[in-house]
Amino acid sequence: MSGKGPGAARSDARRNRALVLQAARSAFAEGGLAVTLDEIARRAGVGAGTVHRHFPSKEKLFAAAVTDRLRLFADTARDLSDVTEPGAVFFRFFASVVRLATENRALGEALEAAEAAGPGGAAEAGREFVAAFDVLLRRAQEAGAVRADVVIGDVRTLLVGCLVMERRRGAEGDAAGVPGRMTELACDALRASRTVTKLPVGSSRRDATECGVCGAPVAVARTGRPARYCGGACRQKAHRARRARERTGDGAPTRSRGERGGPRGQS
Repeated sequence: MSGKGPGAARSDARRNRALVLQAARSAFAEGGLAVTLDEIARRAGVGAGTVHRHFPSKEKLFAAAVTDRLRLFADTARDLSDVTEPGAVFFRFFASVVRLATENRALGEALEAAEAAGPGGAAEAGREFVAAFDVLLRRAQEAGAVRADVVIGDVRTLLVGCLVMERRRGAEGDAAGVPGRMTELACDALRASRTVTKLPVGSSRRDATECGVCGAPVAVARTGRPARYCGGACRQKAHRARRARERTGDGAPTRSRGERGGPRGQS
């Protein structure tokens, strides 16, 4: 007859689950999803069967290992949503997430798939994080600190890119690779400025339906040339920006009336 009762068995099961989860957090932080369940079992000091009993797949164990940290990010963003300096807070939060996730490969992989479909677990926590981060972004834009044409998808892509670049420069040991340098450059790209880089529009964008100033949808014209702006306000902004560039020599020189229409008296 076994000397252990049901209570002792449940206690052992809880202890083993905690050991597996602790070992998984450490292993995934170092190697991400490439870590094997056998390696996690070895670190936890339990058998592979014990790991499978608590977590049927590596994906479920990975989700359990990163969910609490993603929820912590989301909670922190929600706590910062009513601060008096939304611009500065947005950039500090962005940099903090990059720094913490650069040191933790599992977090980086989880943030890259932050809105992956699926109920519960890391997917739900990821969606909470993105939603809370979006609030910080919109408040920073309302304060005039972040470009108005930026959306949360842009921020997520830049964040994941920063993780890759910071990790790569750290691994290469580049003497000029000061920690956080790539994050600083990404943040500068997000800041509101009068000089915003606009890449040439290719032929595939000939029928684009986004406003050239604010990025809002533009009604497709039934005839004639496609509209470039969503309304008169953005058209005026574009006109003023173009004239300002011409005055400072950053754009094409303003043509005279004769140059625009040809010499008088000629057809």
